[in-house]
Amino acid sequence: MTLNRDLASVSPALIRMSRLTALDGASVQAVKEAIARPQQFRPRRDLMVEGRDIGGPQLILSGWAARVRLLLDGRRQFLNFLLPGDFVGLYHHRRPIAPTSIITLTDVTTCVPPELGTLPALDEAYAVAQAMDEAYLLAQIARLGRMNAMERIADLMLELYERLAMSDLTHGRSFDLPITQETLADALGLTAVHVNRMLQAARRAGDLIWSSRSMTIPDPKSLARKVGRAQIRVTGN
Repeated sequence: MTLNRDLASVSPALIRMSRLTALDGASVQAVKEAIARPQQFRPRRDLMVEGRDIGGPQLILSGWAARVRLLLDGRRQFLNFLLPGDFVGLYHHRRPIAPTSIITLTDVTTCVPPELGTLPALDEAYAVAQAMDEAYLLAQIARLGRMNAMERIADLMLELYERLAMSDLTHGRSFDLPITQETLADALGLTAVHVNRMLQAARRAGDLIWSSRSMTIPDPKSLARKVGRAQIRVTGN
């Protein structure tokens, strides 16, 4: 299903879901009704706490969150970022336990998505979203395990570009990046100083331009070839 512009303007999350699978009219209406009951969270709030029961699934409508593992000495590892259109706590078994914590990085708006099993098209969207979430986690393992610092940064920026494009949240070859270099360092197993050096080198090479909470990738396909990333697929503007 191709969303018309009036419908697409409702929510980036709905745009993304429509690109995961074809949504029929009933599915679109169910999502719109869910979006009409939003929940607001300020930055640094818990959406999920490791080891605790998950109250129920949430669909992120706006803002950024992150799946994070906190260590006893205060160190943290961001496992992946959660963006508009992503789900939190979407599990199908009884009494699921949170495997990690999820915290908000910015102001975040969520809603409770339509219940699993009510509409086949939505069930398909949920299944595809879960498969993609697994793929993002596997990509993070590869980044941390085998890539050098520059490759880690470039690969993650390309992933974020693709994901945000699916929700029409890119602007040409740019996208909003509302995180600090310290957060990026915690996501990539680097120091903030090293991240800063790599970003300066990437700017000089014409690969990445980070300024004023925005990232620009002048030539995404060329950068993907440099880091050995599969051909990027961007849907949207």
